[in-house]
Amino acid sequence: MYLKLIPKIFSEHSTIIGKDRYVNSAVLIPIVIIESQEYLLFEKRSVSVRQPGEISFPGGHFDKELDADFMDTAIRETIEELGIQRGKVAVLGKIGTLVTPMGIIVETFVGKLDITSLEELNYDKKEVDKIFLVPLGFFINAEPEIYENQLQLHPFIVNEKGEKVDLLPVKELGLPERYANPWKKGKHRVIVYRYKQEIIWGITAELIYELVNRIKKINE
Repeated sequence: MYLKLIPKIFSEHSTIIGKDRYVNSAVLIPIVIIESQEYLLFEKRSVSVRQPGEISFPGGHFDKELDADFMDTAIRETIEELGIQRGKVAVLGKIGTLVTPMGIIVETFVGKLDITSLEELNYDKKEVDKIFLVPLGFFINAEPEIYENQLQLHPFIVNEKGEKVDLLPVKELGLPERYANPWKKGKHRVIVYRYKQEIIWGITAELIYELVNRIKKINE
């Protein structure tokens, strides 16, 4: 009988079903205090990495060989990318888990970097083109631009030879005919912040938006 085993499968904490099938990553939102003003620190990705030229926080994929948990991932990637000593990174807490339509799970932490100048950082120039600061107050007071992407599910692809390749054999499985062609899944919000010459958008902007809205709610 399996019924008696059911109570043992429940976790004290909610989990994401099928999490192992997704890209599991973690980021740290770094806060720097200079002359009593709070800043968020950003990286601009180098041309030699995935998504070159985009603005991001330090972070990366969970590595089971190196990381005991996702906080370890966020800290390790911050140290590697920014060239900062472990003792100068203080994690303040976790704000949550973002699941993207692209199948990426982002465990998100907030931390304080114990530095007084960006000159103290020896960032990895292979991964990072530059680093810069934006006052946290800018995001508290700014209203971001909000756009939408249309998401669709495609049951087939057309390969480089122009041949149709079924990913989901709709006819063979006897599924409703409407699933034989791309169908609408919904809309995906895209948040954009403009700061001087930089465009901060996508996952990074989504995390900022979550952070500042929580700060505003507590500060009401």
